[in-house]
Amino acid sequence: VAMRAEVLNALQQYAGHDDSKFVAVITYPEAIAEKVITHKDLQSATFEIVQGNNLDLEFVDEWMQEYGFEKVDYVYEPGQYAMRGGIIDIFSFSYDHPYRIELFGEEVESIRKFEPASQLSITKMTKATIVPNVTKHASAEARVSFIEFMPEDTVVWLKDVDGALSKMETELEKTQRQFEKLSGVLSNQKPEELYVTKHELQRQLETHAVVEFGLQRKFHGGETVVFDMEPQPAFNKNFDMLGTNLSNNRKAGYTNIIAAGQPKQIERLYQIFDDKDHAVNFTPITAEFSEGFVDKENKLLLYTDHQIFERYHRFRLKEGFKKSKEAITIKEIMALQPGDYVVHIDHGVGQFAGLQKIDVNGKEQEAIRLTYKGGDILYVSIHSLHRISKYVGKDGAAPSMDKLGSNAWQTLKRKTKTKVKEIAFDLIKLYAKRKATKGFAYHPDTYMQVELEASFMYEDTPDQLKATQAVKEDMESPAPMDRLVCGDVGFGKTEIAMRAAFKAATDGKQVAVLVPTTILSLQHYKSFSARFREFPVKVDYMNRFKTTKQINDTLKKLEKGEIDILVGTHGLVGQKVKFKDLGLLIIDEEQKFGVAVKDKLKTLRANIDTLTLTATPIPRTLQFSMMGARDLSIIQTAPPNRHPIQTELRPFNEEVVRDAVSYEIQRGGQIFFVHNRVQNLKEVAGMI
Repeated sequence: VAMRAEVLNALQQYAGHDDSKFVAVITYPEAIAEKVITHKDLQSATFEIVQGNNLDLEFVDEWMQEYGFEKVDYVYEPGQYAMRGGIIDIFSFSYDHPYRIELFGEEVESIRKFEPASQLSITKMTKATIVPNVTKHASAEARVSFIEFMPEDTVVWLKDVDGALSKMETELEKTQRQFEKLSGVLSNQKPEELYVTKHELQRQLETHAVVEFGLQRKFHGGETVVFDMEPQPAFNKNFDMLGTNLSNNRKAGYTNIIAAGQPKQIERLYQIFDDKDHAVNFTPITAEFSEGFVDKENKLLLYTDHQIFERYHRFRLKEGFKKSKEAITIKEIMALQPGDYVVHIDHGVGQFAGLQKIDVNGKEQEAIRLTYKGGDILYVSIHSLHRISKYVGKDGAAPSMDKLGSNAWQTLKRKTKTKVKEIAFDLIKLYAKRKATKGFAYHPDTYMQVELEASFMYEDTPDQLKATQAVKEDMESPAPMDRLVCGDVGFGKTEIAMRAAFKAATDGKQVAVLVPTTILSLQHYKSFSARFREFPVKVDYMNRFKTTKQINDTLKKLEKGEIDILVGTHGLVGQKVKFKDLGLLIIDEEQKFGVAVKDKLKTLRANIDTLTLTATPIPRTLQFSMMGARDLSIIQTAPPNRHPIQTELRPFNEEVVRDAVSYEIQRGGQIFFVHNRVQNLKEVAGMI
């Protein structure tokens, strides 16, 4: 909704104003199928506030209410506004950041964009344009096709007209079916009022200049332009073929260009060509293209790294408004209930007692009211949010509150710092002992390692790159590695483990991958096998689904050194399991293993490199002392375009379950329903 508002607003801003400016809209059939608000309606629904002009607060309040803006205490998402004395905060539907308008009497004194989470100003403005929810406030009768909304001199570029029109037809049919189901509710509306028909769109397109791609053309007449070009050939990660192709093209007078989004990929290519002794000349450019091409007319070829290495091309969504990592955000304050415990860095643990307006040097300001032991009250200005944070402690246990003015909190902070130093001292002692033990120092990366990493389907996140580098440095040093990699589910921990396992296997060492469950062992075996399919690495697994004969066969191969990587559950640490030359132990979710298994691990890992992966790290110091994890890598960056995991805690309610399941099925997703009793599983299944 916010993006559509932004597009329509941009078109309206540029229309007929300045010939040197232009706007390019990139869209898809389903979006064009939906009708939009008319120019006239958008103009009347757009509200401008200019610095120096007068502004009536009551008028603003009425306008906001009329156009569906929600009145809140603090704005943090589009479609909200807040009024505090002479300050108005508005989050328009068309921009990434909200506006803060300060009034002097009725005159607009200043307009600033600000960061909603930290409340800090970003830029000063002379004018603010407020755009409402354009889909909600367009009357069905007065909606027009998006093509009609565009200026008359618009050039329309189409890749596949027939395909686009049939997709639109499908969208209209789907809507018609939904309307039929909801006929009682939507009796006063027709799908044709909300969606453009195929024939209507075709008629509208004919009034514009249309450029079509491909061999099938819908609009006849005009000129046909033929480009002597072809797509980038597929090399299937065969770098000898790629090297020969580039050399032959060079001899034929072509300019060779290879584009990569990351300079690291170009480095990898140079390294691969160097290892294979190919004298290849190409011009590298750090830029992202959706695909490569060969232009025969201009003797130019451009290849892209993601096609060479067969990776997915990363696309970037508009980032929109970002959430800040401040100690406590406005949103969290709104979620706090009176009575919740909070910690002030200077005064200790107190209780949140709501927000209150106080007088500061004759100006009214909003402040957070905190109560301390003995009924003492502390007011914290909203400009000092970074000094307070929500109290996090043992579930169900209330903390002891601090008294204002006493030195108990400072003493506690001092003692904690001392304790942390002691723990650090013990860790350093343990670390020194471990460093004194000799392990195996692996060789630097070979071209196969570079090839494996470059073929990773996705682009490495910065944290993934850092963790991979750290693991490699540990493996290449003579001291045994003992590294813990923490990261959320789906953040790329397994990829780091695969790279480490491959490094060990190509250096003649065996790898044991220890996982807590049978299902996970099978899953890891499949993903490791798929990843190493094109490389000379033998992967096998051991779990209770295998017969005794199969397990004995695996054990024999393992002892002879015919298996490079073995994935398995706690059976891996059994007495029968003998490795020919174990070099690396990878443990997934170590906290799920019992004490007996952990004791056995201690004997295994005396001088073997160990890599531990976990998504649920227990508090850091405990983590170190219980797991013996000395080095730590944290993967905090989510992969691009990943949606955050949504968790809701609700009392059991059949309607809620029904709605959640139905939403997920309509989305084309899957549901995993966990129940805590085997006895009445059938009843629960019946209910669902």
